[in-house]
Amino acid sequence: MTLRILSTLAVAGAMGGLAARLEAVAGTPVQADFLPTVGLLARIRAGERADVAILTAEGIAALSEEGVLDAASRKDLVRSHVGFAVKAGAPHPAIGSLEEMRETLLAAPSIAYSRTGASGIAFAALIERLGIAEAVNAKARIIQAGFTAELVAKGEAALAVQQVSELLAVPGIEVIGRLPAEVEVVAVFSAAAFRDAAQPEAAARLIRFLASPEAAPALQAAGLEPILPG
Repeated sequence: MTLRILSTLAVAGAMGGLAARLEAVAGTPVQADFLPTVGLLARIRAGERADVAILTAEGIAALSEEGVLDAASRKDLVRSHVGFAVKAGAPHPAIGSLEEMRETLLAAPSIAYSRTGASGIAFAALIERLGIAEAVNAKARIIQAGFTAELVAKGEAALAVQQVSELLAVPGIEVIGRLPAEVEVVAVFSAAAFRDAAQPEAAARLIRFLASPEAAPALQAAGLEPILPG
């Protein structure tokens, strides 16, 4: 029987690299559906179920309170930072300070971001605070789901904004850095088993593995910061 995971896009790159190990740990084939947390929350609240959910910490907490997920199985896995990417070989605009980032966003001919992911929601709020939302959105390529860097790799946008791990999952781009420190957005992604999981023991083994030092190198290579027991 296949173990099903409903997972945030932020860990898609790492999960791909860990696929064989995940199946060995679970002792069964593993299938993962990757979408932004907002989309997954909608599907789950509409009745969809799986064995494991990997979402923002807030999403996991909310579904645990609603009785959908097993709160006792929850483990925080990684911290994730929002960053910018350009097409490989393109000049790297300055984003080190808040003013440099603001000028870069205003000067960029086009910007790709997603309003349904944690990074896109945070970015939309940030440009509102900076007073440049109208100018940025007038030239933005806003996607509902998927990797914003794919638009940059194809030459359809000059600048992509998303979780660094999501940017790194796309070939043909270069990550130029994170949001400046004064407006840095750090998301925590967590995992938990569904209360009615078809394979609760396999789900528990998989979650423990993802939160272990053994999985940490693959998570780090994918641009994530593992949260290990201290």
